[in-house]
Amino acid sequence: MANINWFPGHMQKARREVAERIKQVDIVFEVVDARVPESSRNPMLLSMLNQKPRIAILNKADLADPNRTKQWLAAYEQADQPALAIDAQHANRLQQLAQMATTQLADKIARKKARGIKTPHIRAMCIGIPNVGKSTILNRLVHKNIAVTGNRPGVTKNQQWLKAGDNLDLLDTPGILWPKFEDQEVGMRLALSGAIADTVFNADDVALWGLTYFMQEYPARLRKAYGLNDADMTLAPHDLMAYLTSKLGFGEEYDRMATRLINDVRKGELGRYTLEVPTAEAEHADTE
Repeated sequence: MANINWFPGHMQKARREVAERIKQVDIVFEVVDARVPESSRNPMLLSMLNQKPRIAILNKADLADPNRTKQWLAAYEQADQPALAIDAQHANRLQQLAQMATTQLADKIARKKARGIKTPHIRAMCIGIPNVGKSTILNRLVHKNIAVTGNRPGVTKNQQWLKAGDNLDLLDTPGILWPKFEDQEVGMRLALSGAIADTVFNADDVALWGLTYFMQEYPARLRKAYGLNDADMTLAPHDLMAYLTSKLGFGEEYDRMATRLINDVRKGELGRYTLEVPTAEAEHADTE
């Protein structure tokens, strides 16, 4: 399995800025991709939060396996970590964020009111890796297209304060990856789901990893998407990839099939999926 590593200069700068700004905020909104909830958490950022209260926002829940999203929310609840699964594109459940923040900061808000501040402001920092939808969430909260959005990693380059309602101020930050994935499985999950720029990984490796995963966890999706039968599904992953390359008219151009598979997964052609579960003991998800 090829290593996936990258750390552009603007991310190093953004990391320093987050470290400087964290003292100014009351709470952190950590946006993750519901399809890869743990792999899309930046351990480097988490180590900088200085025990700030945090809400985990599982965005793109409409693209994720709903059963596994329930598992993740249950795991967060068991760990006493406030979490919310949302679909930011349609503002689904997004308004719960302000109330959750108010609940977490109840003691701090009460102290401010005791000092005569009638409407204490909550200052929140929004963090996350590239392409998890931070800017879309912020735009929905402020009801304006202020934060720059884009369906590719690294669109937001600068930090900016945004006003959401009467008492919620939001600090947008660039998506920041960490320098090296100690677990290459994490790199594969992020590459397949689109969190990493396509120029920094080998499509053949990521596609084969993805095909292997779907064969194990979502075999019915593969059968339906590519017209496969039981015999096809007994092939080794690399043999099945070669078969699909020929079946879909790519001849021997394996790399074109790799790109097709990655794009099919990202566009939802293989249905809603989640690439990891909270515990190793969790059952396979394919119940179709």
